[in-house]
Amino acid sequence: MLLTVIVPILPDYLVHFYSSANFTIPSSVIYKNFDLHYVPKLIGASSGHVPLTNATTERSVSLESENGSIGILLGVKALVQLICNPIVGNVSLRIGYSLPILFGTLNLLVASAIFAFGQSYASLFVARAIHGVGSASISVCGMSLVAQLYVEPDKRSKIMGTILGSIAVGVLIGYPFGGITYDLVGKAAPFHILTVLCLFTLIMQLATLDLTVRHPSASIVVEDGSSRWWPLLTNRLILIIVGAIWISTSAMSILEPCLPLWMMSMLHPKKWQLGTVFIPDSIGYWVGTNFFGGIAYRFGQIKVAILALTLVGVSCILIPSATAVFELLLPHFGLGLGIGVLDAALVPLLATLVDSQSGSDTESDICEASPNYGAVYAVQQIAVSLAYSAAPILGGELVPLIGFPWLMRTIGILNLFYGPLLIYSGIRESVRIVLQKRSELPLTTALDPVADGGNYRRFYNAVN
Repeated sequence: MLLTVIVPILPDYLVHFYSSANFTIPSSVIYKNFDLHYVPKLIGASSGHVPLTNATTERSVSLESENGSIGILLGVKALVQLICNPIVGNVSLRIGYSLPILFGTLNLLVASAIFAFGQSYASLFVARAIHGVGSASISVCGMSLVAQLYVEPDKRSKIMGTILGSIAVGVLIGYPFGGITYDLVGKAAPFHILTVLCLFTLIMQLATLDLTVRHPSASIVVEDGSSRWWPLLTNRLILIIVGAIWISTSAMSILEPCLPLWMMSMLHPKKWQLGTVFIPDSIGYWVGTNFFGGIAYRFGQIKVAILALTLVGVSCILIPSATAVFELLLPHFGLGLGIGVLDAALVPLLATLVDSQSGSDTESDICEASPNYGAVYAVQQIAVSLAYSAAPILGGELVPLIGFPWLMRTIGILNLFYGPLLIYSGIRESVRIVLQKRSELPLTTALDPVADGGNYRRFYNAVN
């Protein structure tokens, strides 16, 4: 929720910052979906200014000179998360996953408090940077802990799909929650509520998580970073899966900054429509992640991923064909659904590949007792962060050259072409062999984190 609750708040807050200097806020800043990372000048902030007030229109100074500062503010979260992902992956191998999750929740609490009480650009910058640290810690170690706890691929797919769906619910609720509370009570109100929720979550984690630091055993080699990362970065299956996640996520990250200006120039929407047009994406993502995790495992995760990439590609191609705002609803829903189904299919598969590698490669630095989930999910989160950081910049450079319609058609065609790549790369057969070998492995104590009757058994039994 912290990611999207700021969307309806930040534009007016920036107006408040710059009103004393008689700046004019570009329309691309006023209407931007601020949950992602956008540098206004990249997609035409020089056109279509929205004045602060009628009285200051003639004497206002363009905010274009401040585009660099605003771009840094909006991009710092993704940049910090991109940097922290591999760091968290390394740390988790030494101390486990629980402590980083607790640390990440503490960061979210601090970020929410700073958002609530901050009254300057510097305070917003610090809050978004801290938010990036917290997101990296929770996203990497959260999925890693689930992968460690649920060793059966079918249950793992179901639980990870539910978790990804919960993320989509938070993103979806954040938009109206931030707008309504901001309009009724004020800027600080939604962040006060989020601060209390983070505090409650922190208390629950202290009461339920096993915070014991599990030092690496003698059988785990941890001499340097390359010994842990190289097997993952050279694994063809992992790279192809991460590439699919990256290219599908890039479709959304390119759409977020470029669509509002295209809508204003071609569809002439009302102001509220610019913010709500992204809601079908979140609904589609929730449906895809919450209901297709088990389906993907039952019918084949690679096969379902190929269908999801096809849906993402077709949706991207259809978006610029819309002649009215309501015509965007179906392709937006299809885009979110495709990305959600792809994540539900491939994110659990990464853990299965790590299990196979750790169980079969005796010379690997990853031993049976501790599969390197933190590193593989750090790689996956690096791909997501890179998509949200680089794709909007690339899209912003291409819009003036080829136009928004051809930009979306190009990213759609790339998604369509990646499906045949999954087919002809032989990954389906490789994954089938991996899953077959994985199913033949006994669920011994070495692979079963709940076999010792530890603190997590009550969570494991909750799905039975």
